[in-house]
Amino acid sequence: MTSTAALDQLAQTFTGQLLQKADSGYDEARRVHNGLVDKRPAIIARCHGTADVADAVKLARALNLEIAVRGGGHNVGGRGTVDAGLMIDLAPMKGIHVDPAGRTARAQGGVLWKEFNRETQAHGLATTGGVVSSTGIAGLTLGGGLGWLMPKYGLALDNLRSAEMVSADGAILRASATENPDLFWAIRGGGGNFGIAASLEYNLHPVGPMITGGLVAHPIQKGFDVLRLFRDHAIASPDEMMLAAGILTAPDGSGAQLVGVLAAHCGPLADGEAAVRPIKSFGPPVLDAMGPIPYCNQNALLDASLPKGALNYWKSQFLVDLTDDAIKALLACYQACPSPMSQIVLEHFHGAASRVPVDQTACTMRVNGFNVVLISQWNDPGMTSQCIAWCKDSYAALEPFFGPMRYINYLDGDEPDPAATVYGPNYARLRDIKRKYDPDNVFHINVNIKPR
Repeated sequence: MTSTAALDQLAQTFTGQLLQKADSGYDEARRVHNGLVDKRPAIIARCHGTADVADAVKLARALNLEIAVRGGGHNVGGRGTVDAGLMIDLAPMKGIHVDPAGRTARAQGGVLWKEFNRETQAHGLATTGGVVSSTGIAGLTLGGGLGWLMPKYGLALDNLRSAEMVSADGAILRASATENPDLFWAIRGGGGNFGIAASLEYNLHPVGPMITGGLVAHPIQKGFDVLRLFRDHAIASPDEMMLAAGILTAPDGSGAQLVGVLAAHCGPLADGEAAVRPIKSFGPPVLDAMGPIPYCNQNALLDASLPKGALNYWKSQFLVDLTDDAIKALLACYQACPSPMSQIVLEHFHGAASRVPVDQTACTMRVNGFNVVLISQWNDPGMTSQCIAWCKDSYAALEPFFGPMRYINYLDGDEPDPAATVYGPNYARLRDIKRKYDPDNVFHINVNIKPR
């Protein structure tokens, strides 16, 4: 069957949109968050429901087209799109149902965290979900799902109860502890390798709507002492508290480089106030925006610093220990940064997310320590080679301090086959499950696990 005939046949029942290059809306639909990624799919299937997703997979298989799956489109490596293939776009799939009595929520695969939080926070409930609220729930969860609540409630994937999956042959499967449990194990950290998450069901927890959070910032000249303070408080923090740090340029156009500490304490406000008091009183800071804050606002704190369409190139790795020498290296790297839009972010792991046994889910990032993210970001295409070089050079300079762990959601598109490193002791089992559910490696535009 020709592609035109196949499209015409599917269009009779498809409830979403099937877009080709000449169609209105194609250019907007093909764009992902990272402006450096500029791909043109042959077909974009903008799905409205699970049946649309299943039929889009069958169409791609019939036409022998590569499949990319776009949820929120935030993946820095551009894995949500493909040249000359079929993009399965979940963005129109926005359904969310909250069960406040059962403390669960089910949401479709195109939902963003800010949309999810809005519905759950109406009931004073939340689950771990992202540090940027415009990120999609599906990609973040399947790849791990770090967020402000992870020390208390684990990663997003630790709160996943079930998922409705569309497999490589277009079949619709449920993955849970009791239904296809091997698939359920694999999707919790295995990314998009095993199917498309058309909907996801989460456990919810009483959070907010007000928590203690926000940020304080200091001049980079005080950065060494600030990051030591951050390290020492992060290591000693209770499960209710997550701390992150950022080395960045002030957004006021002054060009001043800053070191910021971000906090989120999800316990009682009085406990949160006591927990952040030493951070607020250190310095004093040039900016103090730390205190009672709606959880939804906390989840959106970093949104403005990561605008859609900016050009991005990232490197990321885990530091088991943030030593004094590592702090000095981080500060030196940022002071050589060519773009004021770039930043270095440190996210501390401890508590519930780190106590899960490595073999309980596919995710292997189950240690205490600091995840470092080198976010090279710019708007002028003429700066591309310079900004990519800064990121790569900084990564090389930090290499002596790296541990073996890497977070798959932060890996850029040019990483040389990182799956074996990312999944470590779980890799062999993941390859076996891949062979069972996707023997032809249909879902390969991801941090790919090859069937064994």
